[in-house]
Amino acid sequence: MSLLLPTQLIFNVGFYAVVPFLALVMTDDLGLGAAAIGVVLGARTFSQQGMFLLGGVIADHWGPRRSILTGCLIRAMGYLGLALSEEFWPFLLSAVLTGIGGAFFSPAVEGLLGAHDRAQKDANPQRRTLFAWLVLFGEVGAVTGPLVGIALLPFGFPVVAVSAACLFVAVGVALWLLLPAGLPTSADEDDTPAAKAEPRETWACLRERRFLAFCAFFSVNLLAYNQLYFALPLELNEGGTGTGTLALLFVLASVLTIVFQLPASTLAAKVGPGVALRAGFICLGLGFSAMAVFGVTGIHAVPGTPALTGPVMMVVLLSFGHMLIVPAGMQQVHGFAGDRPLSAFYGLLASFGGLSVLLGNTLVGAFRDSLGGFTGWMFLVSLTIASAIFLPRLLPLHYQKVHP
Repeated sequence: MSLLLPTQLIFNVGFYAVVPFLALVMTDDLGLGAAAIGVVLGARTFSQQGMFLLGGVIADHWGPRRSILTGCLIRAMGYLGLALSEEFWPFLLSAVLTGIGGAFFSPAVEGLLGAHDRAQKDANPQRRTLFAWLVLFGEVGAVTGPLVGIALLPFGFPVVAVSAACLFVAVGVALWLLLPAGLPTSADEDDTPAAKAEPRETWACLRERRFLAFCAFFSVNLLAYNQLYFALPLELNEGGTGTGTLALLFVLASVLTIVFQLPASTLAAKVGPGVALRAGFICLGLGFSAMAVFGVTGIHAVPGTPALTGPVMMVVLLSFGHMLIVPAGMQQVHGFAGDRPLSAFYGLLASFGGLSVLLGNTLVGAFRDSLGGFTGWMFLVSLTIASAIFLPRLLPLHYQKVHP
């Protein structure tokens, strides 16, 4: 496991050096409207998260090493494409390639961590999940990424994108040299008769109706967090603030996660997943409500409110909500999967998230273009309220057996 956490850190440096600024690049350089930008960012996320099911199945059969290396190569190609694209369709295709790259390496990483987590659960059920550490290491990279991006943007966005591509090539070469060739798949880790009986067990996640409903409501979390890359940059741009403000807000989100992720994970374990998930989605809804009320200038509701009150409140509340939701939700996959291979279950969970971002961003963008930003924010509030109500009712039925 020693290579996986630093690898996540480096992946996020490359990701956050580019992706937070895509909406502004499409607005200023390509002249796209909110709906078109929502389609590009939604397609990028869907091509990654939406293909996690396939990526998870591939990781189960190829092995994690081959999947991770393939993902690094494809993502590097996508970033090179972004650097060279000057029109909508090449930009869209390149964005999709960056997502496909993630669909190869992320399920493999999560499958390895999930298998290790499952192997250790009986020793200390109240310990911090490895996914909390994965988020923590990722957020260290997420602090650095926007700063790297904002430092390179004066040289032009192509320089930023090419630099990220080179970083992924370097990571791929390093992992090719250092990652053991004999890493087991999650199916290999799972030697129980139930898991080995039939190949169709790989696709068992598709037959779990309760898990499908859980995925649908859990996916709202990814749509909500994606607004840091979509609706927030558009709102800031309309309010006349620069890319520096956006970068600082991303740094704020990452610093909050670095400081509070492990305590939040511990708190979530103590109060239980139902309470943690409900509280997390309430935080998301309050964050969007703050943007609807205050906007960027802070004068929508109360004249004299400091500028950036809405964005800062949104970033803080989304960060705390995300910190509660991700570890609590990701750990439930163990209960749904039982003794079956984990990567496909994690893949389906992510696939729902990708579909949610694609459809949700398109709708939010259409609302912004036709009815204004307020309508888009309230649409997001309604989704988070629905998840806060229904998701805690969809925990695995045998949760008590898996987590005594």
